[in-house]
Amino acid sequence: MEEERIINPELEDASEERLENSLRPKTLDEYIGQDKVKENMKVYIEAAKKRGEPLDHVLLYGPPGLGKTTLSNIISNEMNSNIKITSGPAIEKPGDLAALLTNLSEFDVLFIDEIHRLSKSVEEILYPALEDYTLDIIIGKGPSARSIRLDLPKFTLIGATTKAGSLTTPLRDRFGIVSRLELYTIEDLTTIIKRSSRILGVEIEEDAAKEIARRSRGTPRIGNRLLKRVRDYAIVLGDGNITLKIAKHALNKLEIDELGLDEIDRKLLETMIVQYAGRPVGIEALSATIGEEVDTIEDVYEPYLIQIGFIARTLRGRQVLPPAYKHLGYSMPSFEMEEA
Repeated sequence: MEEERIINPELEDASEERLENSLRPKTLDEYIGQDKVKENMKVYIEAAKKRGEPLDHVLLYGPPGLGKTTLSNIISNEMNSNIKITSGPAIEKPGDLAALLTNLSEFDVLFIDEIHRLSKSVEEILYPALEDYTLDIIIGKGPSARSIRLDLPKFTLIGATTKAGSLTTPLRDRFGIVSRLELYTIEDLTTIIKRSSRILGVEIEEDAAKEIARRSRGTPRIGNRLLKRVRDYAIVLGDGNITLKIAKHALNKLEIDELGLDEIDRKLLETMIVQYAGRPVGIEALSATIGEEVDTIEDVYEPYLIQIGFIARTLRGRQVLPPAYKHLGYSMPSFEMEEA
């Protein structure tokens, strides 16, 4: 049995998932950051509970790792309801969605991640479900086919996406609450990392928590991942407590620089500076050159690089800005920058 515990990847995955879930806050009061979204959500939830109605449908959008799934679980907890979690690609045909909807109970939350990836046929089934809590199903084929209408329990759909612009207008318009999650401040990330370290049972210095926060790209998911790796170094190289010296050593070993840029970030920027001579470059060309998917560049790398002023989207493509040249130690080109 001991041998299975060591080599069974399913058990390891389950343990990692339990650890990840333990770091997630359970209530809005525990949820750190996103103050505007949190304050508004408190009002919407309280009003819905006083009316005795389900919360209006919610769309959460923003870069990955900012807490969309966590916030959805919190909303479900605050509404004292159950949550069912799925994703756009997992709902392949209308029957899959019908099965999900008919198994919901009154006031339940249905969370659909990557909702922009729903197929058109599935999306059209969703419209009456969101507006009227009804489901139209076609039974049979050919001349004998007939449509029946099923009443659904009153539920709340929470959709999450990294690409709000990819949602069709009819679907977007059916969400009563639309909230954008922003990248986190260093102060909020420091608080999150200190909270996570308490849950993990690890002592961490204030400066060490701030150092990890500075290199977390404004993203709690990255911050928690870095914290766990720094903890490993603290156990092996020290007494298990995370000091600033150990945090810096571990992060440097992970090739995460002072601004949180990793190897791919630097490769992307250096490709634009050296190979494309700092001139605007199309996203498809950039993707082919560095060997990363367009979606990965747009969803994972670009938001942070744009926020810290390292790249800009111009009419002719992506272009590196002066702060990136300075950070990477390159001299500026002589030509003028494009208009964004």
